[in-house]
Amino acid sequence: MSDRPNTPLLDLVNRPADLKQFSDAQLHQVAQELRSETISAVSVTGGHLGAGLGVVELTTALHAVFDTPRDKIVWDVGHQCYPHKILTERRDRIRTLRQKDGLSGFTKRSESPYDPFGAAHSSTSISAALGFAVARDLGGVTPEGLGDAIAVIGDGSMSAGMAFEAMNNAGHLKKRLIVILNDNEMSIAPPVGALSSYLSRMYAEQPFHDLKAAAKGAVSLLPEPFREGAKRAKEMLKGMAVGGTLFEELGFSYLGPIDGHDMDQLLPVLRTVKARATGPILIHVLTKKGKGYGPAEQARDKGHATAKFDVVTGEQKKAPSNAPSYTSVFGKTLVEEAARDDKIVAVTAAMPDGTGLNLFAERYPSRCFDVAIAEQHGVTFSAALAAGGMKPFCVMYSTFLQRGYDQVVHDVAIQRLPVRFAIDRAGLVGADGATHAGSFDIAYLSNLPGIVVMAAADEAELMHMVATAAAHNDGPIAFRYPRGEGVGVDLPERGEVLEIGKGRMIQKGARVALLSFGTRLAEVQKAAEALAARGITPTIADARFAKPLDRDLILDLATNHEALITIEEGAIGGFGSHVAQLLADEGVFDEGLKYRSMVLPDTFIDHANPSDMYAVAGMNAEQIEAKVLSVLGVASIGEKRA
Repeated sequence: MSDRPNTPLLDLVNRPADLKQFSDAQLHQVAQELRSETISAVSVTGGHLGAGLGVVELTTALHAVFDTPRDKIVWDVGHQCYPHKILTERRDRIRTLRQKDGLSGFTKRSESPYDPFGAAHSSTSISAALGFAVARDLGGVTPEGLGDAIAVIGDGSMSAGMAFEAMNNAGHLKKRLIVILNDNEMSIAPPVGALSSYLSRMYAEQPFHDLKAAAKGAVSLLPEPFREGAKRAKEMLKGMAVGGTLFEELGFSYLGPIDGHDMDQLLPVLRTVKARATGPILIHVLTKKGKGYGPAEQARDKGHATAKFDVVTGEQKKAPSNAPSYTSVFGKTLVEEAARDDKIVAVTAAMPDGTGLNLFAERYPSRCFDVAIAEQHGVTFSAALAAGGMKPFCVMYSTFLQRGYDQVVHDVAIQRLPVRFAIDRAGLVGADGATHAGSFDIAYLSNLPGIVVMAAADEAELMHMVATAAAHNDGPIAFRYPRGEGVGVDLPERGEVLEIGKGRMIQKGARVALLSFGTRLAEVQKAAEALAARGITPTIADARFAKPLDRDLILDLATNHEALITIEEGAIGGFGSHVAQLLADEGVFDEGLKYRSMVLPDTFIDHANPSDMYAVAGMNAEQIEAKVLSVLGVASIGEKRA
C-alpha cells in the first residue's frame, strides 16, 4: 500500500532470529524502519505511541543480542511493546491493535510465546523476571526453554514499592538477572518524587557510558586489561555522587547511564552483559519518550495515548463529543467544591490528567498530591490526611485502586476515616481490555463495614455525589463513574448533598421493577421504551447506593411487583448480591418473588469498543429487554419478531 513506509530491511525480519544476519550498521536502519512502521500502525489504530517510540533502538538491540522466546523479555506495563510485537511474528496483525479480535495493546501470554508475562499495570517486571530466573535455575520447563530473564522497567514504574521489593529479593538471591532501567524522565505524567530527582541528578552530573561509568559497578564485566584502571577510577570516584550507589546497595552491579538511542552503545553493552554477567545487573538506559516523531516529542505527554492520527501533521482524528466526559465533570466539580472548602485536598497516583485532577493541580497546587505509581502509599497517606482534619479525595482508576486494597481495609475502613474514594474507569473500558476494566470495586468495597458506596447514573448524578462525598465526615465514602462521555443531561449549577442510602424513582410501572446501579440506567430506559411497545411498562429505579442499601425502596419494589431485576456494571458479589441478601433476610423469596441480577459475566472480557464488550456481557438494552420478557414468561424477542 502506498501509505505504508518503505522498510526494505524490516521486511526481511519475520522473527527476532532474523536480526542476527544484520551488521550493526544495518541494525541502525532496522530501528529507523521499525519506528516508521510503529508510527504508521498507531496512526490507523490509535493507542500508546510515545512509550514505544522511546524504546525502538532498545527493542531492536535486545532482540538482536538475546535469543527470544527462550530468553524472556518482560516489559513493565507493556504499553511500549508495539515495536516488540512487530519484530515477534505479529507484524501482519499490527494494524489490528486494540481492535475487537485484534492484538492486545499490552503484552499477553495467550497471544504469543514472545510475551512470557502479561502486564498492563506497572512495576511487576522485576518480580516476574526474577521468577523466571529462579525457575530456570531450579530446572523449570517451558515449551520455548528458559534462558536469560530481562526486565525492562521505566523510571516512573521504579517509584512503586513492588519494584524495590523485587530488587531487594534479587540482590539477596544473587541469581543472574538483567534489569534495564529505561529512564525517560516521563511516565504518563512527569514523574515525581525523590527517586526521579536522584536519577535526573545522576546523569546530569555524570558522563555517558565510559570507563569511569563502567567502573562504578561493573568492573568484573570489563576485559582483563581494563580492570586495574577501572578499579583506580572507582577509587577516585569515591566521595562523589556516584551513580548507581542505591542499586549497588541492593546487590546489583550497575552499568550506565548509556544512551538508549545509540546502537553503538547499546549493542556492545548488551553483548558484554550477555557474555559475562553472573549475578543481578542493572543497566541504566536514557531514552526520550516519543523519540523520532515530532508531534509526539512536542506533546505535553509525549504522545502517551493517542486516537487515530494523520502521520504527516500528527493531528488526531477524534469523534466530536456530544457531552462532557465523566472525568472532566468530576474534575470541574471538585475544583468548585474546593473553592468553597479549603480542607479539600486531592491525591492521585501518577494520573493527574487521566483522572481530571490537572484542573485541581493548576488551581490549588499545594492541595494536590501526585504520589507517583504508589497506590498503597496514596491510600494510607489519604487516611492520615483525614485523621489530620483534612478532606482527602483519593482519586484512582478502579483497577489501580485494587493495588491499595489492604490499605483501604486496614488503614481507612477499620479506623472509619473519612477518605473520599473517587473511582474512575468503572465498568468496561474498551480498547485497554480486561486489565483496565473496573469490574470488581463494587464487590470489593461494599463488603467493608461502615463504608458508603455510590455509583453515578449520569454526569449530573456525579456532581451530586462529589458534593455528597465532600459533606460526608462519618467514615469512608466511594463513588464510581465510567470512562467516556456522559449521557448529555442538563447539569445543575452545583451538586446537591444526597441523603445517604436513598435511591430515586425514575418511572412507575407494573409487574416488573428494574433497579439500576450506575450508568446502565440509560440502557435500562432504552429497554423500557422497547418493552412499552409490547404493552409492558416496567418500574425503573436508580439505586444510587450499594452500601447502605435503600431498604424501603427495595422492599417496596419487591412487594409490589412479580419480578425484580438489578443491573450493575460490576462482577458477581456486588450490588445484586447485597440486594439478594436483604431480600433473603426479609423472607421476601418465601412469597414467590422472581429475582434476577444482571452482572458482568464470570470471565475476563477481551478488548473491543465498550458497546461490543457490554454485548458480550449481556448488558445492553436488547439483552435487558430479553431478560424482562424471559422472567415474565413472554416469548423471546427473536420468536416474537420472527
